[in-house]
Amino acid sequence: MDWQGQKLSEQLMQIMLVASALIAFAVGYVIGSFRLMLLIYLGGVILTTLITVPNWPFFNRHPLKWLESEEAERNPKPLQTVIPKKKTSKAHQK
Repeated sequence: MDWQGQKLSEQLMQIMLVASALIAFAVGYVIGSFRLMLLIYLGGVILTTLITVPNWPFFNRHPLKWLESEEAERNPKPLQTVIPKKKTSKAHQK
């Protein structure tokens, strides 16, 4: 699963859980059954898990391109040097 797929999976999870909670509450309130409300919400959680947890192909549309190990060793990433900030005098601060 790539980074954008992870973001999509999390967004789908949040939307589906909130939607199933709202639907479960509405049905449970109208019918007056706490048990039915919990069963509907449980079904929403199971459906959400089946859709968002497995690594489905639509979660891997933007795969990362990794360098081969030999190429990475030939072209190492340059080290960043930290340049300390110069202290300013009080005259420059005014």
